[in-house]
Amino acid sequence: MSQIVFEGRPVPFHPGQSIGAALTAAGIRSWRTTRSGGRPRGLYCGIGVCFDCLITVNGRPSLRACMVEAREGDVVEGGGRDA
Repeated sequence: MSQIVFEGRPVPFHPGQSIGAALTAAGIRSWRTTRSGGRPRGLYCGIGVCFDCLITVNGRPSLRACMVEAREGDVVEGGGRDA
């Protein structure tokens, strides 16, 4: 099985799976927080309409985890707090 790296932790994924699906399957339900109140955010709509699942992949910020296909060796960071 292939792997991505999420904040230093290996996360397995199946070919064709989104990063959001891989994170969720690995039990990672949130990867950023809201600016107001620090509420956790992860997948919400799962189809690219909202912005709850923002991540950074290989240094590229503000990508939607539900829309980015996982690729072997991707380095993924959570979106942090809303700007």
